[in-house]
This record gives sequence, C-alpha cells and structure tokens, in this order.
Amino acid sequence: MLFGKFQGIEKTENGYLVQGENGAIKLIFLTDDIIRIRVSFDRIFKEASYALVTTAWEDELDGLLKEERQRIAALALPYEETEEQLVFRTKTLCLVMQKNPLNFRLYDKEGNLIYADLKERAFDKDQLGRITHYSEADMEKDHFYGFGEKTGHLDKRGKRMRMSPKDAIGFDPEFGEPLYKHIPFYIRVNEEKLHALGLFYNNSYDAVFDMGNERSGYWDCYCYYQADGGDIDLFLINGPDMPSVLNRYTFLTGRQAMPTKQSLGYTASTMYYAELEKDCDEEIYKVIQKHFDENIYIDNFWLASGYSSGEKDNLRYTFNWNKKRFPDPEGFFEKMEGMGINVIPNMKPGILENHPYREVFEENDVFVKTPDKKDDYRGRWWGGEGRFVDFTGEKGRNTWKELLKETLLKKGSKTVWNDNCEYDGIEDRDAFCEFEGMGGTMAELKIIHSNMMAYTAKEALAEVYPEERPYIINRAGFAGIQRYAQVWDGDNLTDWRTVKFNIATILGMGLSGIANTGCDIGGFAGPAPEAELLLRWIQNGIFQPRFCINSANSDNTVTQPFMYEETLPYVQEAYAQRYRMIPYLYSLMREAHENGMPVMRPLFLEFPEDKNCYTDEHLTFLFGSSVLVANVVEKGAKTREIYLPKGSVWYDMNDHFKAYEGGQTIEVPVTLASIPMFFRDSGIYVTSEDVTQIKRDTLKTLNFLVSCKNDVEFTYYDDDGWSKKFEEGEYASTCIEVKAGDRKTITFTKSGSFEETWDKLELNLVSKEKGAYWVSVEGEKIARFLTKESFEEAESGWYYDMSDRIIRVKCPKPEKDSFTVVISCEKFDLIGMEFTD
Repeated sequence: MLFGKFQGIEKTENGYLVQGENGAIKLIFLTDDIIRIRVSFDRIFKEASYALVTTAWEDELDGLLKEERQRIAALALPYEETEEQLVFRTKTLCLVMQKNPLNFRLYDKEGNLIYADLKERAFDKDQLGRITHYSEADMEKDHFYGFGEKTGHLDKRGKRMRMSPKDAIGFDPEFGEPLYKHIPFYIRVNEEKLHALGLFYNNSYDAVFDMGNERSGYWDCYCYYQADGGDIDLFLINGPDMPSVLNRYTFLTGRQAMPTKQSLGYTASTMYYAELEKDCDEEIYKVIQKHFDENIYIDNFWLASGYSSGEKDNLRYTFNWNKKRFPDPEGFFEKMEGMGINVIPNMKPGILENHPYREVFEENDVFVKTPDKKDDYRGRWWGGEGRFVDFTGEKGRNTWKELLKETLLKKGSKTVWNDNCEYDGIEDRDAFCEFEGMGGTMAELKIIHSNMMAYTAKEALAEVYPEERPYIINRAGFAGIQRYAQVWDGDNLTDWRTVKFNIATILGMGLSGIANTGCDIGGFAGPAPEAELLLRWIQNGIFQPRFCINSANSDNTVTQPFMYEETLPYVQEAYAQRYRMIPYLYSLMREAHENGMPVMRPLFLEFPEDKNCYTDEHLTFLFGSSVLVANVVEKGAKTREIYLPKGSVWYDMNDHFKAYEGGQTIEVPVTLASIPMFFRDSGIYVTSEDVTQIKRDTLKTLNFLVSCKNDVEFTYYDDDGWSKKFEEGEYASTCIEVKAGDRKTITFTKSGSFEETWDKLELNLVSKEKGAYWVSVEGEKIARFLTKESFEEAESGWYYDMSDRIIRVKCPKPEKDSFTVVISCEKFDLIGMEFTD
C-alpha cells in the first residue's frame, strides 16, 4: 500500500499534520538543520521513545527520562503552496513536498538538491505490515556510512544489511550479518556535491537497509529502509559536513558518556580465569602480578561469568558467587583495588530454573510474558531453558537494581558489564513486555532491553557510589546506548581478516555516535592467535578506546599479552605507547562527550574533498585529527602501502619525521616492531611518559608535538578521572592555539577549576626548513643549547634536533591559567654580511 496523494495540511502546536490517501505525516522542524518526517499508515502517532533526549513534543517517557531529556521549541515555519507542491524554508534548508504522489526533496540554501525520496514510491506498507521508505541513490558517487556495528568495508554502497541483534559468536568479519547492535542511522555523502546528510529512523523493530543491492528496471536507482512494524519516523539531519551531522545526531540521541580515565587503561580478560575448580582469586592475583613483572601495563580486569556458576552444576547464575572459586568476594575486590585494578564482573539477563534468586524474581513478577500474558516466557539460554528480565518495566528494573547493589556493588564492584543482552533467546516476537505500563511486544522492544539494562546499572551505581561517574559496558544496544555505556564488537573470530575488518567496524560505530568502543584483541572465538597475529592486533588495539584482550579459545589455551617470548619486547613497547597516549586519548573522549566526534576517524572525516579517502581499502584511520595510523595487518608483511590524504604534508613519526606530500600512495618498510604513524602538517599531539598505571601514577610532564603549516588548535582536557565533579566545572580544559608564520606563537589558555598535577612542559615543533632564532616563555627568552646532552640536563631551554629537524623546548609550566611560548624561525644574519638591494 503506497502512501498516495496529498489530501490536506493543518497547523499543529509544533509543526504540521499532513493527510494522504492511506496515511498521515507529522512534519516538525526541530531546528534549522533537523527535520522530522513521521509517516504513519494507522494515523495514531504514539510518542514513546527511549532513544531521544531532545524533543519538541510531549512523550510518554518524559518522566522516566526526565534527567536526560530536554524539550525545545520547534520552528514555526510558514509554507508556500502551489498546485504541485508545498515549500518549507529554514535558514539553511528548503524542504519541498510534492503532492502527487506525496514525496520529499531537500535542498540547501543555495538551491542544490541534497536528498530526494523515490518520487513514485516514497512510503509503503506491505501485506505483512512492514513499512518501507525508498530514497533516490547515485550508485557511482553516493557513499553510505554508519549503521552501527557492521562487518565488511566501511562504505555500504551496494550492501544489504539486516538489523536483528544476535548472539553472533564467531561471526565472519567480512560478511557476517547481523551482529549485536541496532543503530538505524547513517550518513550519506555524494563525492562531488560533498554535502553530508544524516538519516535516523527512530524505530526499534527489526529492520533492513538496502543501499542499492536491490535493482528494478521499473524505478530509478534507489536504496531503502524497511522495518517490521511501527512508523517511518525519519529525522533528516543536515551537515553540510560530517562532524556537524554527528553533533546533531548526538544532540538528538545523547552524547557519549564521559568515561573514567582508568577505563582507558588495558583490561585483561578470558573466560578461563574464572573457570578453575577452586581458588580462582589466587590465580588471578598471580596473573596480575605477571603483567607487572613483564612490564605489561594494566588497570582493569574483566571477571568472566564463571564466578557466578553453581558449585554443583557449573551453570551461570548472575548475582551468585561460587565460593569454591571466590571464597571471599569482598576481600577479592579489596585486594585487586590495592593492586590498582578495577574488577568488572560479567552479568547476563537470562534466569535459569535453579537460579538462587528465582523466588525473588517470581515474587516481584519481573519476566517477559507469553503473548497471552498468562505465563512467563521461556526461551533458549545458556545451560537450558531460561526466563528473561523485562527491563521495560519498573518491577524488572528495580528487582535487578537491588540485587546488583547487594551482591556486586556493595561488595566492591564499581563497573557493570552487561553481556548477552541481545534477548536473542526470545523467538516469539509477540511475547509481552511491560513498556512502562503501556504494554508492548518483543517485536518492538527486543533491543530496548539492552539500553534499559544499562540505564538500570546507571541508577544502581548512582545509589551506591553517588559521587562517582558510572562505568558501564554493554555488548548490545539501540540508538542512544552511547549515553550510558562503552560497547565492544562482541565475540569476534581469531583470524587475520578480523583484525583488518574490525577497523572498519569500529570506524562505523564512531560514525554512528558511539566513540567508546573496541574489539576483543586477539579474537574471542577460535584457537589462540599465532604470535605475529596477536602482536599486530595489539598494535592496532592500542588506538581503540576499549583496549582489552578477551578470549574463549577452542584449543584449551588462554590468550595473554606475554604468551609469546619471541614477540614480547614489541608487545611491551606497544603497551608503553598506549599509556603514553592517554592524555591525548582522554582529550579525544572529552571531545566525543561534547560533540559526538569519534576517536578513530576515517580519512574523509577530516579530508572530505579528497575522493581517494572515501574508500577504506587503505585500512588506515586518523587518531583524532592529527595522527594518521596505518597498522600492519597482513601476515609476514615486509612493507606497508599507505595513502596519505591530499591537502597536507605528512611526517613519518617512525623515520625522523620524514616529510611526504599528501595525495600519494607510499610504501614503507616494516618490521615486527612497526606501528606506522604519520603526523599532520598542522596538528597537535599530547603525550606523557609518566603513566604506567592510571590508578596510581601522577602526571608531572606533558609533551606537546606541534606542526603549524597553518594555524591550528587543540583542547587538552583533564579532570580527576573518576568523579562527577567535572559536570560542575571542576576540570582543566586547556586550549592550545598555534599561530603559524616565521614567528610561531603558541598560547595555552586553561578554563575550569581542576588543579592539575603536571608542572613541566615539553614542546616539540616540527620545523623542517630551519631551526629557531630564539624561544621565549611569557616574554622571557630561554637558553639555547648546542648539544643534546646539555639540553637534557637543563631544567629549561631549547635545542634543534637535526636528525628529526624538530625544535625541542622545555621549561617549568608557568603558574598561570594563560601563558604563551614564542618560537622565532625568522631569518637572521649571523655574521652581518648579507646584502640587500
């Protein structure tokens, strides 16, 4: 059933209601750049969204989400009407609604077409109740990115993808579908028009995105979104650039939760650590000490579900403690805390028949029901038939929360790890859920349980640790999961292809508003990785916000960073590199929290005008805006081909900052030690040698690497790393502004009330053409040194490193919130013999 012809329009409180032959449309202009087009074939328009934190209307969940949600006033726009169309204009966009048949076309303010429905077939509802939205597509020049967690290449042009979250253990990294997340959002951009547009479908039913895989000779080239039910609740999100789209998408669905600093440290994990017959705690202490002894930096430990197994049947019972394996849970948490380790216990929402807390669950009536609501629904689960906590109702959430507090949080756990939360074991999509008292089905709410499981964890942590920011980890999630949790790419396969295609998966998550993510380093499912594969995976993993080795190897082995002596020195250096980068990474996480920008970025996000960047075949990415990373991901590689984006000169950070002009593919030699990294010609990168364990170490010296072909700026961010005080201004946000020219002016301006610990400044300026004439700090010139040894011994001064052609500056940090370093590279006449005409 097609939507049909336009039949009328009327003004509403916040927009317009458009009537068609077979349905109605709510048209709301939230801002100049966000337009909601909600198409309903039943004309009911129930408003009850778990995903949105910004609305311009009353919603049934306003009370539930009152601490997260804001309501804004929609734009009150007039329209122009002709016989064929209605035209709506914001300050930046022009939306044209064609009347017969009804469809939309979107133009920028200059009149360029940036989006169009398939005009004869825009909106459809089929005989099975599935709703479909068709869009025009240029299969030669359009690119499609995002879609949450997907395998294969980053650009989904020509792909067909299903969104129906599964427990996808051992999925194929190139072709596997679907995975764990359901994020119905993507960004489309035409490589010639270069105008980015986001499309978010606020609908949690299972769905399909077909981005030109399907063809029909009866229609122009198209792509489409199809969902099993609900409405076509589309938000068109204008750029014109991709960062603006991400900013506006996360304005709608929530910003990335600000992580604890400790969560950016390394996390050790394997199912085997908690599967010994007895005294797992003692063995875990030895494993942590082994990391210390081998100089493998570590801050966190994932405690796999074996801790909760029954002592007789070895089945998993969340909230239970196996006292043979962990005789003293409180003592275990306390000792691990004393070692500087945050313990993160596994939790699963399925409840087996012999669960120790079964009576509590039954008395509180917490489970998803059969379609007739007479019985608890029973479905597939770990170890047999299970029942499933209904997180869309208060009874389920409150019962879970209290058990979580009593059995884990009050014993010492400060992080919640929600695993197996896809609700894949409920096969009957008509199973009944509370839906906040309104009643609903699993067909609509299946993936919502994942988000609300994280929401419940957030509440529990706030009640037990009110001053601390919550740290939650989810395997599954719907749009908006980023405001609660860190996520990861599930139970991936140990395979050389996985380390390659996981890069695109993580980049796609970043383009879906989820910056805090990663994959299981070394692979989860399958045999142990060989030495070279594990090393290359670790060398890639150090750039992922979630840096974790986690395994359930099929060959009775345990994946650990020190498992191969022949590659241990390279592994140790990779870990040291990760910890050096913590100041930069934490600053990038703050940026994600503020505007939705990812940590790992595809090249086109920073270089949209370079058409060569729209493919991910290079297997490279930007770490922040300043560093290009080209990990070695081929077995036995001796060289690495690297494409360097046009519009910048790139400095090889592993080869004395050798300069390469952008817009070309280069080939560099690599060894097992190689982590190819290139510094942008206008960039700022912040590191420190002081941190080997985040929980214990104090930052004293910061190193700023700077290049300034053009003016550039970066915000270095810090706070206490664990509390909510940053929300009240207790942070240190230092804007570093660099003015290019023969005289480079570098200004540090701090805002916020957090008292920083670092008191020594090291500044390294890439200056290939010449050294400095003089350097001053706050107007006072500092000493020049002609030998590296004398420079290294001094507290303050500067030195020109000829090998790297870098001006190296160091000094005590001025005790003020704003200070300036000036590096003069002006031409000077040393011997007074230069003549001018």
